[in-house]
Amino acid sequence: MESKLRILAVNWQDPKNPFAGGAEVHLWENLKRFAADGHKVTLVCSQFDGASEQDSYDGVRVIRKGGRFYFNFVAPGLIRKELSRNTYDVIVEDINKIPFYTPIYTDLPILAVIPHLFATTVFREINFVLGTYIYLAEQPIRYFFRKYPYCVISESTKNDLVKRGMPADNITVVECGIDHSFYCLDAAVQKYSKPTALYLGRIKKYKGVQHILTAWPGVLADVPNAKLQIVGDGDYLPALKKLASDLKVADSVEFPGFVGGESKIERMRRAHCVIYPSLKEGWGLTNIEANACGTLAIAADSPGLRDSVSDGVSGALFPYGNKQKLVAAVLRVFKDSDYRERLQRGAVEWASRYDWDTSAGRMLSLLQSVIRKGRPK
Repeated sequence: MESKLRILAVNWQDPKNPFAGGAEVHLWENLKRFAADGHKVTLVCSQFDGASEQDSYDGVRVIRKGGRFYFNFVAPGLIRKELSRNTYDVIVEDINKIPFYTPIYTDLPILAVIPHLFATTVFREINFVLGTYIYLAEQPIRYFFRKYPYCVISESTKNDLVKRGMPADNITVVECGIDHSFYCLDAAVQKYSKPTALYLGRIKKYKGVQHILTAWPGVLADVPNAKLQIVGDGDYLPALKKLASDLKVADSVEFPGFVGGESKIERMRRAHCVIYPSLKEGWGLTNIEANACGTLAIAADSPGLRDSVSDGVSGALFPYGNKQKLVAAVLRVFKDSDYRERLQRGAVEWASRYDWDTSAGRMLSLLQSVIRKGRPK
């Protein structure tokens, strides 16, 4: 009988944090499955308004300290304190934005989990000063973590790390999963009566949602009754609403804000396509979630998104930022029912390959291997 592991994970946020995104979902879905399997799991992360310093849910103990803008300065002391009080076998460092550089202050085996690195894309999202800070903080990864094992969520992220000088043999790809009991096809649910495209996710500038809006007049010129739903919250939302007004397409665009639960699933099932136009992602989980609901994905041919969309099978890829190609991709879906239905069938089959239990099993095996091998010399 294999002994149970004692795992200390560190991430910027836990899923209860209102700023949590895909990186937090990915790590948590794995951690809670480790805990359900009897392993001892603790997560240290930043605090947020209304949150307690000590928490426990899904079987995972959570320790929160420090704000989201300076947690990297708090984390070393917090981790040292926890290691002095409790015994652990391995540390899981989720490198998302700014690393914590755990190899400096612990002798334990370490697994670096990387959804994706921002590199220069960070300058598209935030001001130059903060962007420079994050960009420079990423650069020493190649020196501090070069010998350590990595778990990444796509081949795109692996290729990015190899280009930065990380040995390919140290990098294991474990794709994200989804909850198939929640994201699933319902044959009784019909598509919207009007051709409808859906964006669902955080509203950030680098997500490229503005490209959907600038393409939308071209879609309406051919399909005047088309509808666009931009679902989500974020600091770029006011700019998108203004752009929709300036382009005179506001009457065909809905901005419902954040939508979750059954309402989210209904929109995913009823849309004719989801659109994910981002410059760079770790994976593109929304694509797989929509696929499982019977909806094809149109996505930019960008790192991460090209991994989560099988072009011509579960959806279609277009060159990032190419308005004409995006218009053509959407129009084909709206006007060619045979093509659309073929991709819908392919989308469901494609999504069936990805589930969290499989992902967690693979990551757990990787952790066991990391512990057996110990710290790199």
